[in-house]
Amino acid sequence: METSRNFLKAIALALTLASLMLVATPVHPVKAQLAEQQPSITVPSGVTPDIVVPTTALMSVRPTVVGLNQIVLVNLFPLPAPNANRKFKDLKVTITKPDGSQEVVKMDSYPADGTAWFEWIMDKAGTWHFKFDFPGIYYPAGRYYNGYIVTNTSGSLYTQSAYYQPSSSKVMNVTVLENYVAPSWPQMPLPTDYWTRPVPYEYREWWPIAGNWPWHGPAGESYGLARELWDELYPNTNPYYGGYSGAAGVTPGMFGAHSGYFTPWVQGPNSPHVVWKRQYAIAGIIGGDYGIEISDVNIFSASGLGRFPQIIYAGRAYHAYAKPGSGKTAVTYWMCYDIRTGEVFWERPLATGESAPTVIEYFNQGLLPGGQVTGAQTHVTAVYFLSISGGYLRKYDPWTGAMVGNYSIAPLTTGYYYRNGYALSVQSLGGGNYRLINWTTFGTSTTLTARIRNNVTWPWSSLPGTTDFNVGISALVTKNMVGGAPANTTIRAASLKDGTVLWTQTIPEWEYSGSCDYADHGKIAVLTEQGYFVALNLNDGTLAWKSDPMEYPWDTGGFGAYNVLSAYGLLYRNGYAAVYAFNWTNGKIAWKYHSPAATPYETPYIDENGNPVYSTNIGGAIADGKYYIYNTEHSATVPITRGWELHCLNATTGKLLWKVGIPGASSKHTTDIGPIADGYLTLASSDGYMYVFGKGKSQTTVTASPKTSAKGSQVLIEGTVLDMSPAQPGTPCVSKESMATWMEYLHKQMPMNGLWGNETITGVPVTLTACKDDGKVIDLGTVTTNGYYGTFSFAWTPPEEGTYTIIASFEGDDSYGSSAAATAITVGPAPPPEPEMPEIPTPTDYTPMFTALAIAIIVVAILVVYDIITVRKLRK
Repeated sequence: METSRNFLKAIALALTLASLMLVATPVHPVKAQLAEQQPSITVPSGVTPDIVVPTTALMSVRPTVVGLNQIVLVNLFPLPAPNANRKFKDLKVTITKPDGSQEVVKMDSYPADGTAWFEWIMDKAGTWHFKFDFPGIYYPAGRYYNGYIVTNTSGSLYTQSAYYQPSSSKVMNVTVLENYVAPSWPQMPLPTDYWTRPVPYEYREWWPIAGNWPWHGPAGESYGLARELWDELYPNTNPYYGGYSGAAGVTPGMFGAHSGYFTPWVQGPNSPHVVWKRQYAIAGIIGGDYGIEISDVNIFSASGLGRFPQIIYAGRAYHAYAKPGSGKTAVTYWMCYDIRTGEVFWERPLATGESAPTVIEYFNQGLLPGGQVTGAQTHVTAVYFLSISGGYLRKYDPWTGAMVGNYSIAPLTTGYYYRNGYALSVQSLGGGNYRLINWTTFGTSTTLTARIRNNVTWPWSSLPGTTDFNVGISALVTKNMVGGAPANTTIRAASLKDGTVLWTQTIPEWEYSGSCDYADHGKIAVLTEQGYFVALNLNDGTLAWKSDPMEYPWDTGGFGAYNVLSAYGLLYRNGYAAVYAFNWTNGKIAWKYHSPAATPYETPYIDENGNPVYSTNIGGAIADGKYYIYNTEHSATVPITRGWELHCLNATTGKLLWKVGIPGASSKHTTDIGPIADGYLTLASSDGYMYVFGKGKSQTTVTASPKTSAKGSQVLIEGTVLDMSPAQPGTPCVSKESMATWMEYLHKQMPMNGLWGNETITGVPVTLTACKDDGKVIDLGTVTTNGYYGTFSFAWTPPEEGTYTIIASFEGDDSYGSSAAATAITVGPAPPPEPEMPEIPTPTDYTPMFTALAIAIIVVAILVVYDIITVRKLRK
């Protein structure tokens, strides 16, 4: 199972890494025109520089001793630096190999500081020589930008020309050995135990799991335009970004209610272990006059407020909710708490005019508004949470929760936050004319005009949710009706670059719902009411494929969630009979998953073989190679169907990983599966609680008695392994196989031995080790705790005299972090043997003699009495 999970993570990582090189909606900065005269290596003929600058060429090469085929780092830094917006050209390094052959590396420096660097693979054993030559450079007077002179010279820092003279460094030598030389810092594997924030800077390898929610990047692993094509279309822009392609115009986190999502760069829970929970509504059966009806006023709601957090950043959850008891009209509060424990860090009421943020902006100081990287500072220097609504862009500080920016975006009211720092909005000009506005959230500008990066004529009144930012094309799907009945479906495509309508196609199928269409992989897939998808190529509108049909009878008729998802090369659809994954390449069903009903009379739904199944009429959530989904139906009936569960599937194979009888609350268009991050999943359940699933802390105890004993005596080792999660502190840790039954018992009052009385709760393994004071280590083996009480015991006879440390360790699993405990005993010498007793002769046994004598006395007594009686009778 562990190997399978690692394989899935590797697939997810590789596919998502590929998506980072894709493109999205273009950003069009104005390209500055260059002046006719530019910096040159030599002073132009007939020119006398105003300033002549002596230089020193400095070079660093490290390490100086490496193994064959290892890498060295070469840093170049001529002095003095060229200063702001100027750079050095054609820095030259001559590399002489052990066999005498040479290679030359030439490169320009970064602007301002004049530095440069490169890495080199040392592919021959022996001594290498590195020499750096600075060729010199002439700078004409003028206004510079990014190393070049632009036409406008007003306000220039450089009113005089300058010539930096050539110089050379000393030769640096590197010794290459035949054997590999170990790197200075060990690789840090991804964590399998309980881990916390912050992630240490030393753990660079953890970046693939340390993402936040919501994430704005390409949906799935879509492949878009190549970098070369991006550069051709949008010169001087930076394509390192994440664009979002989603259904129904919903960006993850943009609204409280959402129809499903895919989140890369995070871990998801591998077991149904509940780590903590918090009540958000009153729910359950009302009883009394209302019998088995439920209190659903606050449960089956699409508002999303209070059900789960809107943002998870650096292990902290940010949650807007209507605080109970806050007044005649409930006041909306914004709170921040630890996603691992539920510990509240702070909370405050939202003031009038404020709105809770829903997305994250990572501000890079070195990233200019047009997307160019200055090279001066390219790491994230500030993080803000954003709210884009009501005609305002509001920014919040994640640490304090304070609003630090409030900017009008009039005449726009909201925006589609499609990638970090950028939003798209459609502006109506009246008369059926529209503009697509691409604007940035970066900076503190108080006017929308200063934020606009480009705007184009747009054919429609909105931006369709079926937009593939990776190819820069939107698709508008329209179901055509004739006489109130569906006739066919028309699909139109428009370019995000210039707003041009690229093509229009009408297909003879009927669209099921616009929220079930999806644009990804350069295709637009339309779900039909006939129970299959039709996919067209976004570039030209040609038919890409018609998918395999879904199961008869329910899913063939289109019954199912108003939602589809895309990830790992698959298009996911949740039907009433099954969950399906279609291959984006050819439309074939890659896998499908059924949720068997507990009894045939609990559900009206069946699969294609007539077996009763529970429906999944809801959007799912995908993260960490897993697909999370729960059972529900459209407009759930009362009494609520019994046996619904939360399911975790392998997202690439459809295999069930785990399930638990704690389903989500909502049905119809929204899902109550909230954010997933740091290995935790949030879920608003039908019982009015938000559950957080994930790994919790464990606690191991151990004792041994007697503390002092003699050699050869037994010692009883006892202890416990307990779950210290806030949801059930002090309860036994149980095996993954028993986890669902145990969680249902603790949190749903279900029977401890399962609904059908056929479950046995099993415990967890504990490794026992004895360490003698002379350093000897004795493996005592592994015992399993009692699943119902968390206890364990083990009888052991120490083999030698001395002091022993007894260690009990629980290595942890998918549900719990590891823990251990120790105690000590002393074993003394064995007691001396008892002395031998001397042999005592057996005494004479007089019992027979005494017995005969007693009998004789009795006989004599009887005769005497007889004589006396006889004499008395004769006298009478």
